Amino acid sequence: MMFVIPILLFLVSACDSPKEKPVDKGRVQVGAEVLIRDHLDQLDGKRVGLVMNPTARIGDTHMLDTLMALEVDVAALFAPEHGFRGEAGAGEVIEDGVDQETGLPVYSLYGDTKKPTQAMLRNVDMLLFDMQDVGARFYTYNVTLGLVIEAAAEADIPVWVLDRPNPAGGDYVAGWTLEERHQSFVGAYPVPMAHGMTLGELARMMVGEQWLDIERRPELRVIRVEGWRRSMKWPDTGLPWHPPSPNLPTFEHAYIYLGTVLFEGTTLSEGRGTEDPFLTIGSPRTTITEVQLQAIRDRYPAVSIVPHTFTPKSIPGKARTPRYEGQQCHGLSLEVRRYDTLDPVEFGVSLLDLLLESTEGAETTEFIYKLAGTEQIDRRTTGWEESVRLFREKRRPYLLYE
Repeated sequence: MMFVIPILLFLVSACDSPKEKPVDKGRVQVGAEVLIRDHLDQLDGKRVGLVMNPTARIGDTHMLDTLMALEVDVAALFAPEHGFRGEAGAGEVIEDGVDQETGLPVYSLYGDTKKPTQAMLRNVDMLLFDMQDVGARFYTYNVTLGLVIEAAAEADIPVWVLDRPNPAGGDYVAGWTLEERHQSFVGAYPVPMAHGMTLGELARMMVGEQWLDIERRPELRVIRVEGWRRSMKWPDTGLPWHPPSPNLPTFEHAYIYLGTVLFEGTTLSEGRGTEDPFLTIGSPRTTITEVQLQAIRDRYPAVSIVPHTFTPKSIPGKARTPRYEGQQCHGLSLEVRRYDTLDPVEFGVSLLDLLLESTEGAETTEFIYKLAGTEQIDRRTTGWEESVRLFREKRRPYLLYE
């Protein structure tokens, strides 16, 4: 049964207000830093569970190590896709275990169990959620966050989201809004492909819009980022890039991924098994003419697009069995020249159309509907402007940053 929650009824702390605390000091400070600086005393006497991955860092130091050094009582660790310390590739099942460095129990949230059980939370008084997202609906961390909030509500324990910037910026919203019949673990909520929100903002929207399966009001708190503005893309933040998953080693990969992820829903290679996944696209049977190549170059001058031959190989921890492993593929190599003038979702749809047309026997799979969120992808045209406008209006009450 869904708990009826007025939009602003769920708990909103001073950390949540977009106007109450001035940003400071010339650099972006992530929520984890703000927690340590301003709110550490509120963890005293609490058995704390951490829902984190390798991006939960202040500088080069993982939050687990920081909290342990500060003598916070960390009771349990919860591992999303790719694992708590990032040792698993995309789609690889995470097993329960023990963290080798601390001896703490690690509970998998990416295997048979994707939502914390009440038994996992028995010795936990509160949860800290800290992961760097990429701003994509189909990136599984936002679904994990929703399930964590549901489980915490059942257990009557608070969830604090230690917020981080949206790398693609808070103003970039693009793609189709997810239709209910295509809901899955790579798309659970009715938001566009690129939603332009931080995970803290998205968590507030999940609760306020009653997207979660909860019977009692969740105790949700967002520890805000300081110094981040919606107009900023990742290079503007000055923050180091810690890969949010093994196949997104740089911001460039993560930005183009917002569109070229669609190739995961085809019979072509999206570049897994190469050094540049999502920037390398093709197959053994792809043949692109000079006319086709020049046409897409003219349309997207913000991207360098060059013919490329590559052979995917097994890369443990990144791509154990990539598509076309050991086979020579032909296609394109991409390099982003201008982030400010590139719409990566629109570009991904156009590139999809080109590669399918240029590859004998290439086709889409059912998975593409989970990524796009709609069967409108079959038309290879955009047409999402009105739904994006409506989403921008709907998300407005939940935004924390100007």
